[in-house]
Amino acid sequence: MTARLRAIVADDHYLVREGVRRALSADGTIDVIAVVGDAEELERAVDREIPDAVVTDIRMPPTHRTEGIEAAHRIRERHPSIGIVVLSQYNDAAYAMELLRGGTAGMAYLLKERIGDPRTLIRAVATVAGGGSQIDPDVVASLVHAGRASSPLAALTDRERDVLGLMAQGRTNAAIAQELHLSESSIEKYASSLFAKLGLSDERHVHRRVAAVLAYLQDQGSARPIEPGR
Repeated sequence: MTARLRAIVADDHYLVREGVRRALSADGTIDVIAVVGDAEELERAVDREIPDAVVTDIRMPPTHRTEGIEAAHRIRERHPSIGIVVLSQYNDAAYAMELLRGGTAGMAYLLKERIGDPRTLIRAVATVAGGGSQIDPDVVASLVHAGRASSPLAALTDRERDVLGLMAQGRTNAAIAQELHLSESSIEKYASSLFAKLGLSDERHVHRRVAAVLAYLQDQGSARPIEPGR
């Protein structure tokens, strides 16, 4: 019998906390062991419980700016094995880049609307708990198909861009093949081609899928520094 993943949820709004808790508990694979209302409570709970994963809002007391991301970085420093999913209502690459500036392994950035789709949220938690990475498909879609001529992704074909967008959702090659009605070997070829065009190595420790998306976000300038109060 597979052990359930243990997760902690942090959000300052009660209804959102409950929505996340219920979504994660939907299929019986995740135990929500603590639900807290701010970043300080989150860090204390993490230090006490050592969960497999954390699901946290970006904006929480006291300033309602980037407390969730800052807490995520501190948690990662103390507990490198804990996966972290940050939820945001903002389709803004700057937040994703700020979250992932220290590395992509075990990190995910999702829009809050995913709370309404338990499978997506559960998959994200399982992905980060296993060391994987994920960026919300809407964040990716708004950027991947709005490239400019100077972008390194300008060399990608339309199909390679489609594959890249699905990669950022945490999809496996098999899942991408099913979505695009192609063979898995074709997806492997498209993936190898786009990695090569972006100059991404094949070393095992490099999370090339998310790194490919990050390369695009960085080039677009959409990942600008987060302004105070945003």
